[in-house]
Amino acid sequence: MYNQSTRNAMKMSPKVLSMKAMILAAGLGTRLRPLTTDRPKALVPVGNRPVIDRGIAYLKEYGVDHIVVNAHHHHQRLIEYLDGGRPFDLPIQVLVEPTLMDTGGGIRNASSFLDTSPFIVINGDILTDIDLGRALSAHKRSHALVTLVLHDYSPFNQIAVDDNMKITDIATKSRPNRLAFTGIHILEPEIMEHIPPSVPVSIVQCYRELINAGKPIMAYISNDHYWQDIGTIETYLAANQRTAKVRPFLVGSDCSMDPSVRLGDWAVIGPNGLLEKGVEITRSVLWENVTVRRGTKIIHSVIRSSNEVTTDVINTVL
Repeated sequence: MYNQSTRNAMKMSPKVLSMKAMILAAGLGTRLRPLTTDRPKALVPVGNRPVIDRGIAYLKEYGVDHIVVNAHHHHQRLIEYLDGGRPFDLPIQVLVEPTLMDTGGGIRNASSFLDTSPFIVINGDILTDIDLGRALSAHKRSHALVTLVLHDYSPFNQIAVDDNMKITDIATKSRPNRLAFTGIHILEPEIMEHIPPSVPVSIVQCYRELINAGKPIMAYISNDHYWQDIGTIETYLAANQRTAKVRPFLVGSDCSMDPSVRLGDWAVIGPNGLLEKGVEITRSVLWENVTVRRGTKIIHSVIRSSNEVTTDVINTVL
Protein backbone atom coordinates (compact mmCIF):
# COMPACT_ATOMS: atom_id res chain seq x y z
CA MET A 1 0.00 0.00 0.00
CA TYR A 2 1.23 3.49 -0.85
CA ASN A 3 1.05 5.88 2.10
CA GLN A 4 1.81 9.58 2.13
CA SER A 5 5.51 9.10 2.90
CA THR A 6 5.81 6.79 -0.10
CA ARG A 7 4.14 9.36 -2.34
CA ASN A 8 6.48 12.07 -1.05
CA ALA A 9 9.46 9.82 -1.78
CA MET A 10 8.20 9.34 -5.32
CA LYS A 11 7.96 13.10 -5.78
CA MET A 12 11.56 13.52 -4.62
CA SER A 13 12.90 10.59 -6.67
CA PRO A 14 10.86 9.92 -9.86
CA LYS A 15 13.02 6.88 -10.66
CA VAL A 16 11.56 4.97 -7.72
CA LEU A 17 8.86 3.71 -10.07
CA SER A 18 10.14 3.90 -13.64
CA MET A 19 7.23 3.67 -16.06
CA LYS A 20 6.05 4.83 -19.43
CA ALA A 21 2.71 6.52 -20.03
CA MET A 22 0.55 7.67 -22.92
CA ILE A 23 -1.60 10.79 -22.93
CA LEU A 24 -4.51 10.61 -25.37
CA ALA A 25 -4.72 14.06 -26.95
CA ALA A 26 -5.72 13.54 -30.59
CA GLY A 27 -9.42 14.41 -30.29
CA LEU A 28 -11.05 17.33 -32.05
CA GLY A 29 -12.48 18.84 -28.86
CA THR A 30 -15.81 19.35 -30.61
CA ARG A 31 -17.90 19.82 -27.46
CA LEU A 32 -15.46 22.47 -26.20
CA ARG A 33 -15.66 24.71 -29.24
CA PRO A 34 -14.93 27.54 -29.78
CA LEU A 35 -12.16 27.11 -27.19
CA THR A 36 -10.56 24.49 -29.44
CA THR A 37 -11.01 26.34 -32.72
CA ASP A 38 -7.37 27.39 -32.97
CA ARG A 39 -5.62 25.07 -30.52
CA PRO A 40 -5.77 21.42 -29.42
CA LYS A 41 -7.77 20.74 -26.27
CA ALA A 42 -4.57 19.69 -24.50
CA LEU A 43 -3.35 23.29 -24.72
CA VAL A 44 -6.50 24.91 -23.38
CA PRO A 45 -5.47 26.71 -20.15
CA VAL A 46 -6.83 25.71 -16.76
CA GLY A 47 -5.75 28.04 -13.99
CA ASN A 48 -3.37 29.70 -16.46
CA ARG A 49 -1.62 26.41 -17.31
CA PRO A 50 -2.35 24.20 -20.35
CA VAL A 51 -4.29 21.18 -19.15
CA ILE A 52 -1.59 18.83 -20.49
CA ASP A 53 0.91 20.46 -18.08
CA ARG A 54 -1.21 19.24 -15.21
CA GLY A 55 -1.44 15.73 -16.66
CA ILE A 56 2.32 15.53 -17.12
CA ALA A 57 2.94 16.75 -13.56
CA TYR A 58 0.49 14.14 -12.24
CA LEU A 59 2.25 11.31 -14.08
CA LYS A 60 5.68 12.50 -12.97
CA GLU A 61 4.52 12.44 -9.35
CA TYR A 62 4.26 8.65 -9.64
CA GLY A 63 7.60 8.11 -11.32
CA VAL A 64 6.61 8.15 -15.00
CA ASP A 65 9.80 9.05 -16.85
CA HIS A 66 8.83 8.62 -20.52
CA ILE A 67 5.62 9.89 -22.13
CA VAL A 68 4.09 9.54 -25.57
CA VAL A 69 1.27 11.81 -26.73
CA ASN A 70 -0.90 11.22 -29.77
CA ALA A 71 -1.99 14.29 -31.71
CA HIS A 72 -4.12 15.28 -34.68
CA HIS A 73 -6.05 18.55 -34.31
CA HIS A 74 -3.54 21.46 -34.50
CA HIS A 75 -0.81 18.88 -33.87
CA GLN A 76 2.03 21.24 -34.80
CA ARG A 77 1.17 23.54 -31.90
CA LEU A 78 1.34 20.60 -29.52
CA ILE A 79 4.68 19.44 -30.96
CA GLU A 80 6.17 22.91 -30.55
CA TYR A 81 4.82 23.34 -27.04
CA LEU A 82 6.02 19.98 -25.71
CA ASP A 83 9.40 20.45 -27.42
CA GLY A 84 10.44 16.82 -26.99
CA GLY A 85 9.82 17.11 -23.25
CA ARG A 86 12.61 19.60 -22.58
CA PRO A 87 10.38 22.02 -20.60
CA PHE A 88 9.24 19.11 -18.42
CA ASP A 89 12.61 17.42 -17.81
CA LEU A 90 11.63 14.07 -19.28
CA PRO A 91 11.36 12.67 -22.83
CA ILE A 92 8.00 13.27 -24.53
CA GLN A 93 7.33 11.87 -27.99
CA VAL A 94 4.42 13.10 -30.10
CA LEU A 95 2.81 10.63 -32.53
CA VAL A 96 0.84 12.49 -35.19
CA GLU A 97 -2.24 10.77 -36.56
CA PRO A 98 -2.98 12.09 -40.08
CA THR A 99 -6.29 10.23 -39.77
CA LEU A 100 -7.90 9.92 -36.36
CA MET A 101 -7.42 6.38 -35.06
CA ASP A 102 -9.71 6.57 -32.00
CA THR A 103 -8.41 5.52 -28.59
CA GLY A 104 -7.56 1.92 -29.41
CA GLY A 105 -5.90 2.76 -32.69
CA GLY A 106 -3.89 5.49 -30.99
CA ILE A 107 -2.61 3.06 -28.38
CA ARG A 108 -1.76 0.46 -31.04
CA ASN A 109 0.21 3.12 -32.95
CA ALA A 110 2.37 3.57 -29.86
CA SER A 111 3.21 -0.14 -29.59
CA SER A 112 6.92 0.33 -30.39
CA PHE A 113 7.16 2.83 -27.53
CA LEU A 114 5.02 0.92 -25.02
CA ASP A 115 6.72 -2.40 -25.57
CA THR A 116 8.41 -3.88 -22.51
CA SER A 117 6.45 -3.42 -19.27
CA PRO A 118 3.07 -2.25 -17.89
CA PHE A 119 2.19 1.28 -18.95
CA ILE A 120 -0.37 3.91 -18.05
CA VAL A 121 -2.85 5.51 -20.45
CA ILE A 122 -4.69 8.66 -19.41
CA ASN A 123 -7.12 10.95 -21.18
CA GLY A 124 -5.59 14.33 -21.93
CA ASP A 125 -8.62 16.33 -20.79
CA ILE A 126 -8.91 15.33 -17.13
CA LEU A 127 -7.62 16.73 -13.85
CA THR A 128 -7.40 14.45 -10.85
CA ASP A 129 -5.58 13.53 -7.66
CA ILE A 130 -6.48 9.82 -7.76
CA ASP A 131 -3.78 7.78 -6.01
CA LEU A 132 -2.15 6.19 -9.02
CA GLY A 133 0.33 4.32 -6.84
CA ARG A 134 -2.44 2.26 -5.27
CA ALA A 135 -3.94 1.54 -8.68
CA LEU A 136 -0.58 0.32 -9.97
CA SER A 137 -0.14 -1.89 -6.91
CA ALA A 138 -3.59 -3.42 -7.43
CA HIS A 139 -2.81 -4.07 -11.10
CA LYS A 140 0.40 -5.90 -10.27
CA ARG A 141 -1.29 -8.05 -7.61
CA SER A 142 -4.10 -9.11 -9.94
CA HIS A 143 -1.89 -10.12 -12.91
CA ALA A 144 -4.56 -8.57 -15.13
CA LEU A 145 -4.15 -7.79 -18.80
CA VAL A 146 -5.76 -4.40 -18.12
CA THR A 147 -6.88 -2.51 -15.02
CA LEU A 148 -9.40 0.31 -15.39
CA VAL A 149 -9.54 2.96 -12.68
CA LEU A 150 -13.21 3.46 -11.82
CA HIS A 151 -15.28 5.70 -9.58
CA ASP A 152 -18.89 6.52 -8.81
CA TYR A 153 -19.86 9.28 -11.23
CA SER A 154 -23.52 8.83 -11.94
CA PRO A 155 -23.86 10.35 -15.41
CA PHE A 156 -21.41 7.71 -16.73
CA ASN A 157 -21.87 4.67 -14.49
CA GLN A 158 -21.72 2.01 -17.22
CA ILE A 159 -19.28 -0.60 -15.88
CA ALA A 160 -20.28 -3.71 -13.89
CA VAL A 161 -17.74 -5.17 -11.44
CA ASP A 162 -18.04 -8.46 -9.53
CA ASP A 163 -16.93 -9.17 -5.94
CA ASN A 164 -13.45 -10.11 -7.16
CA MET A 165 -12.96 -6.73 -8.87
CA LYS A 166 -13.33 -8.31 -12.30
CA ILE A 167 -15.14 -6.22 -14.90
CA THR A 168 -18.05 -8.21 -16.29
CA ASP A 169 -19.76 -5.73 -18.62
CA ILE A 170 -19.39 -2.26 -20.12
CA ALA A 171 -22.75 -0.85 -21.16
CA THR A 172 -23.33 1.98 -23.61
CA LYS A 173 -25.46 3.94 -21.11
CA SER A 174 -25.46 4.56 -17.40
CA ARG A 175 -27.16 1.86 -15.31
CA PRO A 176 -27.86 1.34 -11.59
CA ASN A 177 -25.22 -0.28 -9.37
CA ARG A 178 -22.40 0.39 -11.81
CA LEU A 179 -19.30 2.59 -11.91
CA ALA A 180 -17.74 5.07 -14.32
CA PHE A 181 -14.40 4.96 -16.10
CA THR A 182 -12.04 7.75 -15.04
CA GLY A 183 -10.06 7.71 -18.28
CA ILE A 184 -7.07 6.16 -16.49
CA HIS A 185 -6.02 2.61 -17.28
CA ILE A 186 -2.98 0.41 -16.71
CA LEU A 187 -2.15 -2.02 -19.51
CA GLU A 188 0.24 -4.85 -20.18
CA PRO A 189 2.13 -4.77 -23.50
CA GLU A 190 0.23 -7.90 -24.57
CA ILE A 191 -2.84 -5.70 -25.05
CA MET A 192 -1.43 -4.77 -28.48
CA GLU A 193 -2.20 -8.29 -29.69
CA HIS A 194 -5.90 -7.60 -29.12
CA ILE A 195 -6.14 -4.25 -30.92
CA PRO A 196 -6.64 -4.44 -34.71
CA PRO A 197 -3.72 -2.77 -36.54
CA SER A 198 -4.00 0.24 -38.85
CA VAL A 199 -7.71 0.92 -38.32
CA PRO A 200 -9.61 3.32 -36.06
CA VAL A 201 -11.02 1.45 -33.08
CA SER A 202 -12.25 2.33 -29.60
CA ILE A 203 -10.23 0.79 -26.78
CA VAL A 204 -13.46 0.36 -24.83
CA GLN A 205 -14.84 -1.80 -27.64
CA CYS A 206 -11.66 -3.88 -27.46
CA TYR A 207 -12.25 -4.28 -23.73
CA ARG A 208 -15.81 -5.48 -24.37
CA GLU A 209 -14.52 -8.15 -26.72
CA LEU A 210 -11.87 -9.24 -24.21
CA ILE A 211 -14.48 -9.48 -21.45
CA ASN A 212 -16.67 -11.64 -23.69
CA ALA A 213 -13.63 -13.85 -24.37
CA GLY A 214 -12.99 -14.28 -20.64
CA LYS A 215 -9.77 -12.26 -20.53
CA PRO A 216 -8.86 -10.65 -17.18
CA ILE A 217 -10.01 -7.03 -17.31
CA MET A 218 -9.91 -5.78 -13.72
CA ALA A 219 -11.10 -2.73 -11.82
CA TYR A 220 -9.46 -0.48 -9.29
CA ILE A 221 -12.10 1.61 -7.52
CA SER A 222 -11.07 5.02 -6.26
CA ASN A 223 -12.97 7.01 -3.63
CA ASP A 224 -12.58 10.38 -1.92
CA HIS A 225 -10.63 11.98 -4.72
CA TYR A 226 -10.91 14.94 -7.06
CA TRP A 227 -11.73 14.27 -10.71
CA GLN A 228 -12.85 16.70 -13.39
CA ASP A 229 -12.88 16.60 -17.15
CA ILE A 230 -12.95 19.67 -19.41
CA GLY A 231 -15.12 18.19 -22.12
CA THR A 232 -17.68 21.01 -22.14
CA ILE A 233 -17.72 24.72 -21.38
CA GLU A 234 -19.44 24.09 -18.03
CA THR A 235 -16.92 21.46 -16.92
CA TYR A 236 -14.12 23.71 -18.16
CA LEU A 237 -15.37 26.52 -15.93
CA ALA A 238 -15.68 24.05 -13.03
CA ALA A 239 -12.06 22.96 -13.50
CA ASN A 240 -10.88 26.57 -13.40
CA GLN A 241 -12.96 27.25 -10.31
CA ARG A 242 -11.24 24.32 -8.62
CA THR A 243 -7.77 25.64 -9.43
CA ALA A 244 -8.80 28.96 -7.86
CA LYS A 245 -10.12 27.25 -4.71
CA VAL A 246 -7.29 28.32 -2.40
CA ARG A 247 -6.78 31.71 -4.01
CA PRO A 248 -10.13 32.54 -5.58
CA PHE A 249 -8.58 35.09 -7.91
CA LEU A 250 -5.69 33.89 -10.07
CA VAL A 251 -3.98 36.71 -11.93
CA GLY A 252 -1.32 36.01 -14.52
CA SER A 253 1.97 37.81 -14.96
CA ASP A 254 2.24 41.33 -16.37
CA CYS A 255 -1.44 42.17 -15.94
CA SER A 256 -2.52 45.79 -15.66
CA MET A 257 -5.60 46.22 -13.46
CA ASP A 258 -7.08 49.54 -12.42
CA PRO A 259 -7.51 49.75 -8.62
CA SER A 260 -11.27 50.02 -9.11
CA VAL A 261 -11.53 46.58 -10.78
CA ARG A 262 -13.83 44.23 -8.86
CA LEU A 263 -13.43 40.45 -8.90
CA GLY A 264 -16.40 38.42 -7.63
CA ASP A 265 -16.75 34.84 -6.34
CA TRP A 266 -13.79 33.49 -8.35
CA ALA A 267 -11.92 34.47 -11.49
CA VAL A 268 -8.88 33.48 -13.54
CA ILE A 269 -7.12 36.29 -15.41
CA GLY A 270 -4.45 35.31 -17.93
CA PRO A 271 -1.06 36.94 -18.49
CA ASN A 272 -0.73 40.37 -20.10
CA GLY A 273 -4.34 41.32 -19.46
CA LEU A 274 -5.58 44.90 -19.34
CA LEU A 275 -8.60 45.64 -17.13
CA GLU A 276 -9.68 49.27 -17.15
CA LYS A 277 -11.54 51.38 -14.60
CA GLY A 278 -14.82 50.00 -13.25
CA VAL A 279 -14.44 46.52 -14.75
CA GLU A 280 -16.14 43.61 -12.95
CA ILE A 281 -15.13 39.95 -13.47
CA THR A 282 -17.19 37.19 -11.80
CA ARG A 283 -16.95 33.39 -12.21
CA SER A 284 -15.07 33.81 -15.46
CA VAL A 285 -11.85 32.90 -17.24
CA LEU A 286 -9.82 35.34 -19.30
CA TRP A 287 -7.00 33.93 -21.41
CA GLU A 288 -3.78 35.79 -22.21
CA ASN A 289 -3.66 39.27 -23.77
CA VAL A 290 -7.31 40.12 -23.07
CA THR A 291 -8.37 43.77 -22.86
CA VAL A 292 -11.53 44.70 -20.95
CA ARG A 293 -12.61 48.28 -21.48
CA ARG A 294 -13.94 50.71 -18.92
CA GLY A 295 -17.06 49.72 -16.94
CA THR A 296 -17.49 46.30 -18.59
CA LYS A 297 -18.95 43.37 -16.63
CA ILE A 298 -18.01 39.76 -17.45
CA ILE A 299 -20.02 37.06 -15.68
CA HIS A 300 -19.82 33.25 -16.05
CA SER A 301 -17.95 33.54 -19.33
CA VAL A 302 -14.74 32.58 -21.10
CA ILE A 303 -12.79 35.17 -23.06
CA ARG A 304 -10.17 33.71 -25.39
CA SER A 305 -6.74 35.09 -26.23
CA SER A 306 -6.24 38.64 -27.51
CA ASN A 307 -9.90 39.60 -27.38
CA GLU A 308 -11.04 43.13 -26.60
CA VAL A 309 -14.29 43.31 -24.62
CA THR A 310 -16.21 46.57 -24.74
CA THR A 311 -19.73 45.58 -23.64
CA ASP A 312 -21.15 43.45 -20.83
CA VAL A 313 -20.76 39.70 -21.34
CA ILE A 314 -22.83 37.09 -19.47
CA ASN A 315 -22.84 33.32 -20.04
CA THR A 316 -20.80 33.74 -23.19
CA VAL A 317 -17.65 32.44 -24.87
CA LEU A 318 -15.73 34.94 -26.99
